[in-house]
Amino acid sequence: MQAPYGVIDADGHVTETEEQIRAYMDEPHRSRGGTIRAGHNYWDINLRGTLGDRAVDAETWVRAMDEGGMEAAVLYPTSIGFTAALIWEPEVAVSVCRAYNTFVSEEFLKKSSRLKGIALIPVHDVGEAVKELRHAVENLGMVGAMLPAMGAHPPFGRKSYFPLYEEAQRLQTMLAVHSATQGIHHLGADDFQSFIEVNSYCFPVGLFRHLVSMMYAGVPEVFPDLHVGWMEAGCGWVPYWAERLDEKWEIRGAAETPNLTKPPSEYLKHGNWFFHAEADEQMLPYVASVVGDDKMFYASDFPHWDAHYPDSIGMVLAREDLSEESKRKLLRDNALRLYRLE
Repeated sequence: MQAPYGVIDADGHVTETEEQIRAYMDEPHRSRGGTIRAGHNYWDINLRGTLGDRAVDAETWVRAMDEGGMEAAVLYPTSIGFTAALIWEPEVAVSVCRAYNTFVSEEFLKKSSRLKGIALIPVHDVGEAVKELRHAVENLGMVGAMLPAMGAHPPFGRKSYFPLYEEAQRLQTMLAVHSATQGIHHLGADDFQSFIEVNSYCFPVGLFRHLVSMMYAGVPEVFPDLHVGWMEAGCGWVPYWAERLDEKWEIRGAAETPNLTKPPSEYLKHGNWFFHAEADEQMLPYVASVVGDDKMFYASDFPHWDAHYPDSIGMVLAREDLSEESKRKLLRDNALRLYRLE
């Protein structure tokens, strides 16, 4: 079932290879020894090739969009992108991020105007991250940048990140906190023994950590026009987390969250933070009643192992617990607002 309007995919993926990214790296980093894919856990993520697909070129993505009736897709990285924040050598991380962004620009964005890119930025060094964000948006046409939920960096509420938020707000571009299953020791997940455990746990908990940090630091108050996306953990957790943050803020907020002038839930309802919603989430109507149906967006997650694309679009359209207006917001309008594509 196709929508009667063009769907905007707010979170699809490039399955970039190390060889593709190395080709765009400058020397001396291009020919350095060792892998640039740090912290790999060697999970059999695709179950011996029975799950998921690959999207290493623009042609694959255009075919996929045509199959599901998509108007545009916003592309995030996979293997190199999810591990760049785990690289111990900051200068190598800078080189990898710059190479990834050039690769996406040359091999995806220039091949189709329907493909939009999310930049990889070196969060190890905020000054370099600001420079790369500016370059990616102004010179490469990226529509935002990814903040990796795990890696060798403190949570994103630290004031050291504020120059990055200031620059993103100035550029009128978004930042996306995206979870992964690399560097699992940062979330205490290294005692798990199967990928299903790690994936189920790390994706939401990675977002929990940074939302707490950014909210209590007052990021939505200090940077009210900064659009932030919370990617790939569904939205059912949002009401619980909002209620819990409100409870603690009422007791300790005056002493410990000087930048917040309202309960956290008020920023979620009336601010510019947006949340990924799974097509079949039973909690979706309730979340809409708590934070509004203008705060959730559809994501295909194509071509990853747990994506249900293109069936997921039909799943949204077939729901009887959402109005037609809410479905359109979910499948199109909210992503346009999040990425300022209007």
